[in-house]
This record gives sequence, C-alpha cells and structure tokens, in this order.
Amino acid sequence: VQLQASGGGLVQTGDSLRLSCNASGSIFRVNAMGWYRQNLGKERELVGVIFRDGEIRYEDSVKGRFTISRDGAENTVRLQMNSLKPEDTAVYYCKASVVLQGTFSPHDIWGQGTQVTVSS
Repeated sequence: VQLQASGGGLVQTGDSLRLSCNASGSIFRVNAMGWYRQNLGKERELVGVIFRDGEIRYEDSVKGRFTISRDGAENTVRLQMNSLKPEDTAVYYCKASVVLQGTFSPHDIWGQGTQVTVSS
C-alpha cells in the first residue's frame, strides 16, 4: 500500500494551491484520509481529515480557507488551499487510516511530503 501525493509549490500570499493524494494497493477499506504539515524543529500537526462517514475536522488556523474532499471510489483525498499565508509554509504529508485486505486491524500509511512555500 502506498500514498502518492502531489501539488505542492511556491506561491505568493493570497494565492491558492490544491494538494492531491491517492492511496493504492491491497486496501479493504479506508477509514480516514487527511493532511498534516510540519516545519523543521516542530511537531507534525493535523491540517484536515475526512472520515469514512463524511465527518471533517480542520485545524483552527485553516478553517474557512482550506477544504478537504475525498473521492471514495478512487481513494483520493484533496486539499484545496485558498488565501494562503506565509505561516502555511511547511512540508505537507498525506495520511490514510486503512484496513488492509485479509486483515481486520487498522494501519496508518503516510505519503511522502510535498513542500508548500508561501512568500510574503
């Protein structure tokens, strides 16, 4: 099972970016998919997560600016980031909580990070 993330880049304050992440492999069920971010020397923090039942949670600083969505059929999660600020600069990581085929236990899978840089 692997996650393939894409969509990072260098933008200016106020610009938009969209991140995408696709989960592939022997997945029986996806329980949740989300995005986290991390800066050097800081802990990784949740940006947004969408659960299998449709519940969505966001970190407070991105509410109203970021939108997470999921294409269940494709096991893809997207993060639309609008009104970007310099403090949004970080490496963004995709995470999927899945049940693998042939098992009953959940596993957390991380994708490779994608850099988002917002210049002032």
